[in-house]
Amino acid sequence: MKATQRLPDPLERPQLAPLLPMLYVAWADGALARDEIDAIRERAQALFEWLDAPDREVLVAWLRPDSPPRPHDLERLKKEVRRLAGQCPSEVRRSLAALGMGLARLDPALRGPWDTPQALEALDHVEEALGVVGREATRSLLGERAPIGERAGTSLFDVSQLTSFLNEPDGAIRREVLALMALPPLRIRPVPATAEYRERVLDAVRFLADRGYGRMSYPASVGGKDDAAATIAVFETLAHGDLSVLTKFGVQFGLFGGSVLQLGTALHHDRFLTRIGTVELPGCFAMTEVGHGSNVQGLRTTATYDAEVDELVVDTPDDDARKDWIGNAALHGRMASVFARLHVGGHDHGVHVVLVPIRDDRGRPLPGVTIEDCGEKVGLNGVDNGRLGFDGVRVPRANLLDRFARITDEGEYESPIPSPGRRFFTMLGALVAGRVSIAAASVSVAKTALTIAIRYSDRRRQFGPAGRGEVPVLDYLVHQRALLPRLATTYGLHFAVRDLIRRYAAADPDEAREVEALAAGLKALASRHAIDTTQVAREACGGMGYLAANRFGELRADADIFTTFEGANPVLLQLVSRALLGRYQDQMGDLKLWDLARYLADRAQIRVAEMNPLVTRSTDPDHLRDPEFLAAAMAYREDRLLGSVARRLKARIDDGLDSFDAMNACQDHLVRLAEAHVERVVHDRFLEGVARAPTPGLSEVLRTLCGLYALSRIEADRAWYLEAGYLEPAKSQAIRALVNGLCQEVREQAVFLVDAFGIPDGVLEAPAGLGGA
Repeated sequence: MKATQRLPDPLERPQLAPLLPMLYVAWADGALARDEIDAIRERAQALFEWLDAPDREVLVAWLRPDSPPRPHDLERLKKEVRRLAGQCPSEVRRSLAALGMGLARLDPALRGPWDTPQALEALDHVEEALGVVGREATRSLLGERAPIGERAGTSLFDVSQLTSFLNEPDGAIRREVLALMALPPLRIRPVPATAEYRERVLDAVRFLADRGYGRMSYPASVGGKDDAAATIAVFETLAHGDLSVLTKFGVQFGLFGGSVLQLGTALHHDRFLTRIGTVELPGCFAMTEVGHGSNVQGLRTTATYDAEVDELVVDTPDDDARKDWIGNAALHGRMASVFARLHVGGHDHGVHVVLVPIRDDRGRPLPGVTIEDCGEKVGLNGVDNGRLGFDGVRVPRANLLDRFARITDEGEYESPIPSPGRRFFTMLGALVAGRVSIAAASVSVAKTALTIAIRYSDRRRQFGPAGRGEVPVLDYLVHQRALLPRLATTYGLHFAVRDLIRRYAAADPDEAREVEALAAGLKALASRHAIDTTQVAREACGGMGYLAANRFGELRADADIFTTFEGANPVLLQLVSRALLGRYQDQMGDLKLWDLARYLADRAQIRVAEMNPLVTRSTDPDHLRDPEFLAAAMAYREDRLLGSVARRLKARIDDGLDSFDAMNACQDHLVRLAEAHVERVVHDRFLEGVARAPTPGLSEVLRTLCGLYALSRIEADRAWYLEAGYLEPAKSQAIRALVNGLCQEVREQAVFLVDAFGIPDGVLEAPAGLGGA
């Protein structure tokens, strides 16, 4: 360590006044390296003609790396420079050299030798050798703050108006549920031991049932409102809070009750739905088997009709067919909707659903029913997941949910849908509400995480320009890049999922297949987005985000299963691609030879227009922000992926592969097609939301968000666009730069945009958490 010593005092040498700022800055951040000293000394030699021998000796003494000045000497130097700078005009603060010239002009005796262009040039050279940004170094030396860039201190739009717009439809129900979530049964609290947590979650579900929220989609005849959209609105809103409550609510009223509602008839509705809606009859949805996962069509549990006693006999043939991960099964469930292969008269009629009691009124397993507790999970430990097995369990024939197929009084099987495959998919299609609900809940999770992270990032200060002090971390581009495209995606998914809910609730049979596919795709993308966003939001809050009280750990752990609920995401994305290929095949199959040739010629003309070099090379920001360009780019990607995967599949089938192997060989292509399709749909729905938005201010900020969403998606897949020739490198680079620019635009309104989600502080925050403060 180099010793400090008393050096000759430069303040006693008036001729050194112009060099005082540089002498201080040279040592202020630590000892100078020898190469730095050599560079400064070399540049300073040009000043020697203005200095006499004693002045030169002092200057050389202050530029020796083995003899740094004492802290006390540096502090005196700083105070004197600040005192003298107070007598100088403000323009001298632009650099150290300018400040030095300003100090020289304070002494009339120095104006002659120093007040020349050559002297200023020499000082500039010394400043350059210091390797600092002169303006910032000057502000730091003088203890002044940098002028803060112009920033919107108020919103450019009416936040409450945006909140109302986002709450449409069913805004009143959403506000009611948010208000209830501040009450003890639903309020976020520290997670207790599993046994206590499960009882607390059951109490919360009963609390909601007592207020009628569990049976809103059920018929009026059983106390409901026949309003599927309102039920999903409740579910979506509950997702801002405890996700164990959300999941048990969904299992009881959506899955168990929904299976009775959608797959049963009036007989089942009248007998069971009132009790389900009040939680008098807690139940389970027993579809998943340990050996088959998403392959519902391959389930092996059986329900065999015994005509002699008019009963169904339910059996689990082996452990591989055991029902697993069944919510409500481990502790609270009294009955289960069991998915089983229906055997009638020696024939296997495929998977159907049978209502099977599993516990008596005292909570004990019924004869032939084996129940195991799944135990602790990664998350959602307020939900009692269990395993179910059946050994010759008998139930009345009436317990078959027989909307799509029944066993007659004569013991015959009949169905209005003759095809077993079509019947199976019709039955599963009736349960699409689960996927719609998980998509909606996933968007709520992302909103919660972003609200906490963006508010905190706007308050948390770290580093900053010299002389200005620390700045909000949300001012940093890398932080904006992490959070703000995800904010834009969350808004896009919001509009897409709300439109999906509307279409689902309309129950238009002509749209059923498209709604099923879109529900699968949006569930997959929204659930993945929720997990990704929650992790990024946690990191954005640094160490504070790692505290359990700040909810990120619980959100990540609890929402993680959303990627598996209602079907694993890769499987659902392939379902989307199959639907797209089906429509593509139908379209191609309906075209006669002449029409097909004309269709292909039209597509070629469109492609030629889109691939015009004037388009592929254009880097004009107005062009890149144009919604028509963005929509065309996303549609082009989907269209090309669809056509190319169709050709790949056909080539493999023509070469002798069966359809399963052909699909497997193109699986990555199929998943990418589905993602491109859903991203395009999200952009389309986002544009519709912008068009519907009230003005002034609101539509403009949403339009900027929509542009950020689309450009960030194109940027994320720019390798594909470059390979396809749709973009040229300069345009790809321009898109990257524009995403940076849009992030900076959105930053000014980011806090107001998350405020518009309307999540109360009491719902956001756990004890001692970041919350909404």
